Amino acid sequence: MSKRNSGKPCRTLFITGTGTDVGKTYVTGLILKKLHENGNSAAYYKAAMSGNDRREDGTLIPGDAMIVREVAGIRQPLEEMCPYVYENAVSPHLASRIEGNPVEMEQVRKGFEALCEQYEYVTVEGSGGILCPIGMDEEEIWLEDVIQSCHMGCVMVADAGLGTINSVGLTAFYMKQKGIPLRGIIFNHYEPGNVLHEDNRRMCEHLTGVKVVACVRDKDQELRIGLEQLQDLYHGRDPQLR
Repeated sequence: MSKRNSGKPCRTLFITGTGTDVGKTYVTGLILKKLHENGNSAAYYKAAMSGNDRREDGTLIPGDAMIVREVAGIRQPLEEMCPYVYENAVSPHLASRIEGNPVEMEQVRKGFEALCEQYEYVTVEGSGGILCPIGMDEEEIWLEDVIQSCHMGCVMVADAGLGTINSVGLTAFYMKQKGIPLRGIIFNHYEPGNVLHEDNRRMCEHLTGVKVVACVRDKDQELRIGLEQLQDLYHGRDPQLR
């Protein structure tokens, strides 16, 4: 694990999606891979992760974190990647109601800020789509609360296929209403030359005013975006400022 230069503010980015299973985790892995392979210290974080398997000793395996580590080729310790890990494959607020250990925003921020003190780039992945309840019992927490509490801008991951104009538009409009900066869109499962996919790209940019900054094809091992353009999607922050 390489430490960042203490004189530089950490740069952060939140990865949201138009819904569950659009490929946020894999795309996030490709983002970290590009940063890591170009000499940047890069970390992954996710506030709450549900739908995980157990090891033989009964402890939970943070599956998304494992995928990101494998795709990105980073050696970040799993225990610092996600403070809340659940077994049930449901929204985190329901998983914690079933299993206990409800999410506390203070702990989420604490883990996030610890990474910001160690790494140049911290990439945070959301749970499901943008409108996701993280906790509803001890403390009411929505995904947007995590984003705003940690002062992050966002990139949206969307499926390139049918229905994406609607899902991208609704997600972008909700984020605008909540004052969440949307810096770019990444299409997943993109097929070059596919008339629908190419039109969806144009229409989503027209509808939202936000650029599709990269298109990921199935089985891609690299993110097709310039390093400087990727770095520009991140927002600098000083982890000492509260």
